[in-house]
Amino acid sequence: MKKLAVVSLGCDKNRVDTEKMLGVLSRANFVLTSENEAQVIIINTCAFIDSAKKEAIDTILSMAEYKKEGVGVCEFLLVTGCLSQKYSEELKESLSEVDAFLGVNDYADTLNIIENLYIAKGQNLEGQNMPNISLNNATNRILTTPNHYAYLKISDGCDNLCAYCTIPSIRGKYKSESIEDLVSEAQYLVDLGVKEIILVAQDASNYGVDLYGKRRLVDLIKELSKTGVEWIRLMYCYIENIDDDLINEIETNEKVVKYLDMPLQHICDKILKKMNRRGDSALIKDVIKRLRCRVSNIALRTTFMVGFPHEDEQSFLQLANFLKEYKFTHAGFFDFSPQEGTAAARMDNQVKPSIAKKRLRTLALIQKENVAEFNESMIGKVVKVLYEGIDFDKNLFYGRAEFSAPEIDTLVYFKAGEVLDVGNFYQVEIIKSRGYDLIGKVVDS
Repeated sequence: MKKLAVVSLGCDKNRVDTEKMLGVLSRANFVLTSENEAQVIIINTCAFIDSAKKEAIDTILSMAEYKKEGVGVCEFLLVTGCLSQKYSEELKESLSEVDAFLGVNDYADTLNIIENLYIAKGQNLEGQNMPNISLNNATNRILTTPNHYAYLKISDGCDNLCAYCTIPSIRGKYKSESIEDLVSEAQYLVDLGVKEIILVAQDASNYGVDLYGKRRLVDLIKELSKTGVEWIRLMYCYIENIDDDLINEIETNEKVVKYLDMPLQHICDKILKKMNRRGDSALIKDVIKRLRCRVSNIALRTTFMVGFPHEDEQSFLQLANFLKEYKFTHAGFFDFSPQEGTAAARMDNQVKPSIAKKRLRTLALIQKENVAEFNESMIGKVVKVLYEGIDFDKNLFYGRAEFSAPEIDTLVYFKAGEVLDVGNFYQVEIIKSRGYDLIGKVVDS
């Protein structure tokens, strides 16, 4: 049997694609291993911004080293995902070390492509089972996250056509998975021991509009709640689709954590219009106020882009003041990176990178103060924490409360007078904060 290694880059949606691909390949009796022992290496790439492209190219070159005698035993190197989808012809010319480039619609063909590569080399895949397996079968998935949480990709593609984004040209139009298939996949995850399911898509709040003729995210959440999952987390909800029905579901459904990720990108109406965003500043502020009025202690996460074309000092000050006033629990910031083929790359009044970097630092400092204020407000409170591991340097357990998503948000570090089980929930009293993180101790529930 052949040994296989898969490297997943980019977003959590890419991670789900990788996990499903791993599931299919493992059912074909490929043995998952490390890169230095693998005969087949697959890299699932991202191409959203320049730094992601660079990471992908660097990873491809690094993995190609394992094809060299004395370094590894790699026979075939495959590249999949967004970078391969967008730049396959250019990559073929410059990266001869790669044996096959697959696009975002080719994941299901990975097995056949590997088989054909071996046949072309005059080898039969003895000991391999090469069945016709559906990539979307709920059980064809191997988790690369810890067993207590998993991402559920509810749709692919995007119809929003933001001026800076290449996703529609790479991933195509918005395509929802059916409620039935998603519930089946979620039930499989719960049966594996998953406690938290995180709904992801390029625009999760638009779920179902292509398949059912209307948005059905609330219906999906209601059905997922019946699977036995303990936490459901919502990521990437666009402001114009956050209506009263969705707010009510977040407020009343005990399975839905009081957390919402809504990428805003900016607050200045002039910049939002240039970005081709559908919501304006009045709508953004109204939705935030309604969320905070209806859902007690809701944690709001967002992302902002600085340095977009035509962002002058006044536009940026609007954004900085908005961040100070509305005090998001979590916020990420990135500077505009012109992407080939997008409307934004062709715009005039491009902002100098040095100015954008300075603005990034300004927003980061404001958010640091916001986090410190939030952390101070948590001292003395008892929160439900999903225990995830031990930090041996800090000599503390750590985990996440419902106000934090994995990998991108803050952690709760804590002490306990007993042995704890990873993936279980514990009541933790917050006693102090340290930087961006909270420190506490387990208390009797």
